[in-house]
This record gives sequence, structure tokens and C-alpha cells, in this order.
Amino acid sequence: MRRFTFHRLWAIVLKEFVQMKRDRVTFAMMIGIPLLQLLLFGFAINSDPKHLPAALRTADDGPFARTFAWALKNSGYFTFVRETDNEAEAQRLLRLGDVQFVVDIPVDFTRKLLRGERPTILVEADATDPAATGPALSAMRAVADNVLDRDLTGPLARLRARPGPVDFEIHAHYNPENITQYNVVPGLMGVVLTMTMVVITALAITRERERGTMENLLATPVRPTEVMIGKIIPYIIVGYVQVTLILLAARFIFGVPMLGSIALLYAVSLLFIAANLAMGITFSSLAQNQLQAVQMAFFFFLPSIMLSGFMFPFRGMPEWAQWVGTCLPLTHFLRIVRGILLKGNGPAEIAPEIWPILLFVVIAMTVGIKRYRQTLD
Repeated sequence: MRRFTFHRLWAIVLKEFVQMKRDRVTFAMMIGIPLLQLLLFGFAINSDPKHLPAALRTADDGPFARTFAWALKNSGYFTFVRETDNEAEAQRLLRLGDVQFVVDIPVDFTRKLLRGERPTILVEADATDPAATGPALSAMRAVADNVLDRDLTGPLARLRARPGPVDFEIHAHYNPENITQYNVVPGLMGVVLTMTMVVITALAITRERERGTMENLLATPVRPTEVMIGKIIPYIIVGYVQVTLILLAARFIFGVPMLGSIALLYAVSLLFIAANLAMGITFSSLAQNQLQAVQMAFFFFLPSIMLSGFMFPFRGMPEWAQWVGTCLPLTHFLRIVRGILLKGNGPAEIAPEIWPILLFVVIAMTVGIKRYRQTLD
């Protein structure tokens, strides 16, 4: 029986290092994925989002109203990007997702404040993501407790009594009970499709190459485009099965409201499925084996789930992370799904989120077809 020797052990270690050096893609993933996780969790993830876009409706131009509006802005939680003078415009901004809040200062704000009657400020919030609205609403109440103390002097000092001189009436639209499942379950549709479609398709062509069956395809009179479409269609059907199962679970298990058109959601899902399948085909044409294909798919899936707004509030991320997230199809699909199911959005409201997905499909499919032709040659 041979004894254990460090000489043979070192030879095996050197062999593995040589193999690792030859497989540069795998080695790059071993270094790149931990670095990506470090950057995403260290810089991009923020559970206390600030600078949330808000619209201001004010019918009182007095000094107290202006002081209160500036205090909200200086708190860091609110950025007033629009001013509106009617309720219809405010509802449209909330429905489109252009603003997270609408702050309505009533016409009798100053008069009631001076009388000590505690005027009520109406705050309308897009509560589809409770994690984004909760901290901001808490900060708003804290601001109201002491923001007017500097102005309430002399005979008005009596109005400083706690709790604050102002009341709030919060209207949480689309998810008034702050139920987390209403936000998470529709988002899972995009996450599941991204994970399965990219990984499965990335393995499809790579598996053909590893098993040697690619030569059989090359011997047949089929064009590269026909091969790609033929491989994609079965997975489109699988994707629709997943969408149907998630919708059924959302409705009958989690009680998620479905205010919009399910037919519209199915139509948009086809575009999103195509985007992920195109990405998977691109990875399969770049990878040399199935391990590399899975690693590439994971390298795409990790930023998608972290930077899309699924796990953490999108507007809580730094600006550079929001730019990266905007390039990912999952970001736009999540807004579409939540908009259709929770807000009842139609084609006009979701149109701004469709064209980025379409552009992604064109780019990914072009790269995939080009690389696939080179692989055949």
C-alpha cells in the first residue's frame, strides 16, 4: 500500500492550478462574483431610501406652508420634482410611478394653524413597496413635530405643544394595508422567469456541443436562425406555464388584487421571456461548457435581483446603481407587473417600460445570432 506523500500531493495541487489557469472564464467568475456581491451589498443596497420623488400641491402660499415644504425637502427623504394643482394630475403621477408621494397643503393651513386647530395635511403615497414609503412617512411626522418651532414665537409659542402643531391624513394607494406579499409575489414572476429562462437556455446549446450532437445539427439543412427559434419556442411555453402558476398562486393563495388586464400582462410577458431567452442563448454561444454557462447566467441573475427593486427599494440605491438597474429588463418588468396588477395600468401607462425591454431583446438577440454563426463556422 502506497504511503501518503507531500510530493504527489503537491503535483496534484499544481495540476489543479494549471487547469484553473486554462479555464479563464471559470477563474474570472470565481473572482468576479464575490467582488460583485461586495459592491452590491456594500454600496448599492439601502433599506432606508432617501430623495424619493414627490409632488407638491399647495393652496396656501403663507410662510408656514413654505417652511413646512422646505423642511420636508431638507430632511433628505423627499425631492419635490413636480407641482400640481389638481387631484387628477396627482393620481396620474402616482399611477405612472413618476412620484412616490403627493403632499397636499390645504388652503386654510395658516389660518387653522394660528387658531390652534391643528390643520390636516393630506399625503398620498404609492404604497406598492412598503419598504420605500415607511421610513419617509415616519420622517415626515418627525419633521412636523418641530419644524415650525422657530416661527411659532411670542403669543404663538403655545402652539408648540406636543404632538406637533400639524396633523397628517395618509392615503396609502394601491396597497393601503402595507401587505408585503402584494409587492413581493408579483415581483417573483419576473425573478422566476429570469432565473429559469436564462439558465435553461444557456445550457441548451452548450449541452449540444458537449454531447457531440451539434454536428448532427450542422449536417442538416437548417439555418442558425431556425435552430435558435426552434430551441426557444418550447421554453416560451414553459415560461407561460410559470406565469400562469404564479398568477393562480397570487390570486388564490396570497390574495393579491388583480385590477388590470391579465391579457395585457400575458402579452408583455412574451417580450420579457424573449429578452431572457436571448440572453441565455448569448451565454451559451460564449461558454465552452455547461459549468461556464451556469456561471455566466448567475453573473447576470445576481445584479438583476439586487438592482431591479425586487429585494430593496430601487430609489434607495445610489445613482450609478440605478443606471445599471435601468439597463436590466427585470427592472422594467417588475414595474409593469406591479402596475397592471396593483394599479390597473393599461398600455399607455406601461409604454415607457416596454421599449427598454424591446431594445434589450434586439441587442441580445443580435449578439447571440452573430456568436452562434461564428460557433457554427
